[in-house]
Amino acid sequence: MAGFPTDITVPPLDSLQFTFPANRLGNDAVSLGLHFILLHLHHPETYTRILFVTLGRLLTPSTQTSSIRSSPSSQWSSTSVSRSPASCLTSSCRVTADDTALLCYPAVFSVSAAGLAQLEILCKQLYETTDTTVRHQAEKALVEFTNSPDCLSKCQLLLERGSSSYSQLLAATCLSKLVSRTSNPLPLEQRIDIRNYVLNYLATRPKLAAFVTQALIQLYARITKLGWFDCQKDDYVFRNVIADVTRFLQDSVEHCIIGVTILSQLTNEINQADTTHPLTKHRKIASSFRDSSLFDIFTLSCNLLKQASGKNLNLNDESQHGLLMQLLKLSYNCLNFDFIGTSTDESSDDLCTVQIPTSWRSAFLDSSTLQLFFNLYHSLPPSLSPLVLSCLVQIASVRRSLFNNAERAKFLSHLVDGVKRILANPQCLPDPNNYHEFCRLLARLKSNYQLGELVKVENYPEVIRLIANFTVTSLQHWEFAPNSVHYLLSLWQRLAASVPYVKATEPHLLETYTPEVTKAYITSRLESVHVILRDGLEDPLDDAGLVQQQLDQLSTIGRCEYEKTCALLVQLFDQAAQTYQELLQSTNSSAADVTVQEGRLTWLVYIIGAVIGGRVSFASTDEQDAMDGELVCRVLQLMNLTDSRLAQAGNERLELAMLSFFEQFRKIYIGDQVQKSSKLYRRLSEVLGLNDETMVLSVFIGKIITNLKYWGQCEPITSKTLQLLNDLSLGYPY
Repeated sequence: MAGFPTDITVPPLDSLQFTFPANRLGNDAVSLGLHFILLHLHHPETYTRILFVTLGRLLTPSTQTSSIRSSPSSQWSSTSVSRSPASCLTSSCRVTADDTALLCYPAVFSVSAAGLAQLEILCKQLYETTDTTVRHQAEKALVEFTNSPDCLSKCQLLLERGSSSYSQLLAATCLSKLVSRTSNPLPLEQRIDIRNYVLNYLATRPKLAAFVTQALIQLYARITKLGWFDCQKDDYVFRNVIADVTRFLQDSVEHCIIGVTILSQLTNEINQADTTHPLTKHRKIASSFRDSSLFDIFTLSCNLLKQASGKNLNLNDESQHGLLMQLLKLSYNCLNFDFIGTSTDESSDDLCTVQIPTSWRSAFLDSSTLQLFFNLYHSLPPSLSPLVLSCLVQIASVRRSLFNNAERAKFLSHLVDGVKRILANPQCLPDPNNYHEFCRLLARLKSNYQLGELVKVENYPEVIRLIANFTVTSLQHWEFAPNSVHYLLSLWQRLAASVPYVKATEPHLLETYTPEVTKAYITSRLESVHVILRDGLEDPLDDAGLVQQQLDQLSTIGRCEYEKTCALLVQLFDQAAQTYQELLQSTNSSAADVTVQEGRLTWLVYIIGAVIGGRVSFASTDEQDAMDGELVCRVLQLMNLTDSRLAQAGNERLELAMLSFFEQFRKIYIGDQVQKSSKLYRRLSEVLGLNDETMVLSVFIGKIITNLKYWGQCEPITSKTLQLLNDLSLGYPY
């Protein structure tokens, strides 16, 4: 060390600096020496010579020399990752402009072994300790670490020499922050080297902790996305993503998993907007990725899935199971890509058209793609089949304009055949995830295709029967996957709404099956009341948003074959009201029995309000208005009964249902647009003596006053009552 040029050692090196003090290693001497060398080599046309002396074997000492010239290359070299400090002491090395094997060592070894151990302790404290004080102190110290000027070199040290997975995770996370920063970004050469280093690191360590692998893949995806338009010698250096993972796909199963995960994470990363960068830049990158790479990635995933499905895979093997899962995730991410930049709300299913580019037509005109996923669903276990159904949901949602009429009919026929096959063999549907995704698939049948197209499918009568049976069974088991019912009701709502517009000569058969769906929904809700009270379950009536959503859907379904719906409601309401009245008059009735009947009446009042609100003026008849009158009379009679008991007791849910009913009635039957000769008013006059709209309004006002008198302490009822009063004052001319 004493032979170093004195003009580049500031301060001059002490030849005994690393000899006697504790916690000092020869590695530190090497690190410091090489650090000064690189400071010198930053200047063009500089040169230095190093003498390496091996002291590890005293009996066979050796000396070696190495010449080092300045190089324009980056100080982060992916080719150096396999070199250890000891190898530097025992092997010669010569650095030229094309070989930067040593240039990373000054950065890597600028942290002592003690410093490395301290970093690992802090990482463990951050992720493992239950002491909030210790965790806070560790977090504070690591924040300082991530903000330090030499964070980059320390991160490589942690990756190379760290013994804890947590330290590796910290390094990957810090590197992601460094490459993502908008101010003082890393140079292109350095980002390229980091990208290559990460790929080499993953390739040589396929069995890292899962969260470390994921963090490193995320780092690769972030670098690739942010550097998508970066050029080096007229070459877009970050776009060869498939080439980057080829060596992974040609190696072991563990390597294949890493390679597929890289593509999946990259697709997901590019699909998501980054709040720290302009949206226009995000869309420019996403569009370029869509046009240049996405279809190739999707084709690759389908080919790999075909290869996997053709083999006798042992899905009990964790690695093979994991590979299939990552392949399915990759396919889903490709199909779920925001192709035209319109998916602003991922939680909504309203924007359910997948805007597949025209260049993808071949993949969907070929029925083998659709058949692949249906075959995978039937062959894979419930741990994987929900992902298959998610892909099928996306495939079923491809834009209509991708096909001409004949192609669309053929595609729809294959799709319906696949659905029929699932319904005919429902062994996997009891799994909640499978059930939910299959309900979504059924809903997409009508959201993307017209009823007139569906009825022309060869097996339509059998399929609609199977769907109706599946829906009825699902509604009867109301406690199973309640969030999935929305999709089934959405399907039937859209089918029922399309009936007036169907021009096809083939029968749609909805007059047969919609009454069954309506009956199943109504009776299942009434039957649930007793079970909920008995078992102390969560009451769906407490979720006002869910109830209103389902009632809006039922309003359209129930108006199809309205005579049957009305007859059912009249029958059930009369039975429940009579039983309720008998319980109130009996001295031996239990409070639980009264509560059950009030719960049943609550559902019936909600449903009656919904079907009245579903009236469409151009499609309604006088007979249907008269049926509405029958239902309204019964609700108003029940209101008189419950109001008479408010001084003693009342039911909040039933009162809220009454207010919902009044709101629906107001929207349909009160106002200038309503014919005064409506048969509804005739029936009200016959039964209750309410001859016209003015007298009905007096009932409204009376109910508002009663609620304010008796329910002033109940915020939900008071709020909805005042809202009703406000709506009446705005919507009715005085």
